[in-house]
Amino acid sequence: MLTTKIQHPSHPLHQLKLERSLVPYICDGCKELGFETCYQCQICNFHLHKECAIPSSSFYHRFFKGCEFKFYEESPRLGVRVCDGCWRDVRGFVYQCSHKKAYDLQPPCAKLPKTLAGEGVKLELKENIKSKCLKCQSRSNSNKGPKGWSYVSSCGKYCFHVACVKEMFYEAWEMGYFDQQKSDLDANTSGLAVALQRTVPSTLSSSTEIVQQSGGKAKHYWNMVASVLRLILFAIFGDPITAFTTLIVALIQSLATN
Repeated sequence: MLTTKIQHPSHPLHQLKLERSLVPYICDGCKELGFETCYQCQICNFHLHKECAIPSSSFYHRFFKGCEFKFYEESPRLGVRVCDGCWRDVRGFVYQCSHKKAYDLQPPCAKLPKTLAGEGVKLELKENIKSKCLKCQSRSNSNKGPKGWSYVSSCGKYCFHVACVKEMFYEAWEMGYFDQQKSDLDANTSGLAVALQRTVPSTLSSSTEIVQQSGGKAKHYWNMVASVLRLILFAIFGDPITAFTTLIVALIQSLATN
């Protein structure tokens, strides 16, 4: 059972309480986006992901054999650091190994589950993939080769880079749609669809495989894509909230009708 109140060295003035945040927040630990339950100080508008508030002092990860990751509130190494899970810049709390060419993991990425299952699909977190990511249409999310992890279905048909899912969600958030939805969910659905159409490449909605499908097959395909995204979003950002549901509904509406 999680402790409901903690005293954290990064915020010594007040205790942090485990509560539901009514709006999206930027974690004051790792500086990444968060939703729903977190440790927060309402007096100071201070938030920490659960993974950032109560980290492991050290751990080993299956993708990095022989590497012991230790927790730091800031990287002990100078220069720009990149999370080896999502390939985003490290700007705060981080797990880092001691090797000369050290690996870095942001706390939320360090805790990503190996497998996800539900809604008729099973996904596995992998370092390297044979399938193309459904967002970027590439096996890597870097010109220099595979960077960051991916979730891929057991059938190999549905695959997304963790980095690409984050990018999709961050763009919708930066456009302000999650803030708007609290006051006007129905009107905001069309706005979310616009955001999603901007983040999902045209090659996806016009690919030969989908064009050749008709009616029920195409609808089933997009429902599966939505299910996959929903599972990955929950794993990355935490507890499901209305924002996720609205986002996925908008995805189905905007893409299944193309």
